[in-house]
Amino acid sequence: MNAKTQFRRAALAALPFVLGACGIITDFKQQPSVGTWQVFNPDSAELKGFRGNPVGSVSTNGTMMPAWVVSYGQLPSVIDSMSTLANPVAADSTSVHRGRVYYQINCAPCHGPAGAGNGPATTLGMVPMPLVSDRVKNFTDGYIWGMIRNGRGLMPPYNRIEEMDRWDVVNYIRALQGKVPGIVPDTTPAGLPGETGDKLPGFTRIGPNRNAAVVRPVVTAPHPPAMAEHAKMEGNDR
Repeated sequence: MNAKTQFRRAALAALPFVLGACGIITDFKQQPSVGTWQVFNPDSAELKGFRGNPVGSVSTNGTMMPAWVVSYGQLPSVIDSMSTLANPVAADSTSVHRGRVYYQINCAPCHGPAGAGNGPATTLGMVPMPLVSDRVKNFTDGYIWGMIRNGRGLMPPYNRIEEMDRWDVVNYIRALQGKVPGIVPDTTPAGLPGETGDKLPGFTRIGPNRNAAVVRPVVTAPHPPAMAEHAKMEGNDR
């Protein structure tokens, strides 16, 4: 057996492996897919999306207080630096309603449904923290907004509430304090566990939520006269 014959046989023997590898490379249906909250590292308990946002990044619509201007530190001076922020959201019934949904889901477990500091967490050892006291009434809107953003002491940060929606929560707290004329806040839960629809907060207001443009819109053009007559004749034949 000469060298050329040996080479041909070796090439034929390797052909199934080569074709199999090509199938893996070119079959796009078999690409790996990682869900948003799927565990990226099987050896880690941390839930992380496959592509996370860079630290300190902001949405495409910008942000009122980026991390490079005011940090997410929980020191009093950091919270105080946001006390001069002006509330851009009017305390109308729509804003108070949105704030109620977020408040009853995120804040009521500690602060209580009416802000009296008697939430169910206080029965488990949480220190009562009323929001209707004279002390909190004297806080500025920006200070309360910053407390929700950063958290402090026993309060964790609630930055998961988007910044414009945080102003709604501030307006709801003001309504609980009786500082919003003409509005009596609803202090009942926004919904029962498991309820969806209007019982949940609305869509994001800082993320891109515009519909994708239609590249090739489908337009139904009228038939030319000759084609219309031909179609009519075919219909009569049937």
